[in-house]
Amino acid sequence: MQEQEARTALVEIMRRMHASGLNRGTSGNASLRVRGGMLITPSGIAPEALAPDSMVFVADDGRPDTRGLRPSTEFRMHHHILAARRDAQAVVHCHSRHATILACCGRPIEPIHYMVLVSGGSSVRVAPYATFGTEELARAVVATMAGSRACLMANHGQITIGETWQQALAIAEEVEEQAAVTYGALLIGGAVRLSETALRDAEHAFENYGQAPRPHQRLA
Repeated sequence: MQEQEARTALVEIMRRMHASGLNRGTSGNASLRVRGGMLITPSGIAPEALAPDSMVFVADDGRPDTRGLRPSTEFRMHHHILAARRDAQAVVHCHSRHATILACCGRPIEPIHYMVLVSGGSSVRVAPYATFGTEELARAVVATMAGSRACLMANHGQITIGETWQQALAIAEEVEEQAAVTYGALLIGGAVRLSETALRDAEHAFENYGQAPRPHQRLA
């Protein structure tokens, strides 16, 4: 993504997260891959005060630009994720309510509803706790998210990746929805897990979901 486009998109991401309730105040952060590194939201700036020029460049070697605002304290985590996951162009981290409740209880999102597959796996795992902003947390999240597009962070929140920022944000929204379903199910005694067969059938059903162009339309 071009740098100016990415700067504008990061403002949009943070404002959408705030408007939807995924995030509150100055918590949460987002990053986008750009030429030579990534752009990440700054530390401690409310969404309504953000501007494209607020975003901080972090080079491929992990060093942030020191000429402007300080980057999010989680820049190491974003850097490690983008370095490890070449399939990711965007990273979104937020403290959405139900995902954070489960994370604080060390409870993964189990496959009780087929929409958990949006996360890229049959469950959303929980990364072990480490202090925010540390290398330890960054490495724990990378390891936990392996093979998936999302994970919970113990006693912290949730984090997602996507091929686009729209996808990463949509996955974060679905993770929060599945966390809310899990929370509700636990309140009334727990839910019935879907079998592996049911999950695989749902994966196949998703292949024909939506309005993907038919083969003869792709050339139009």
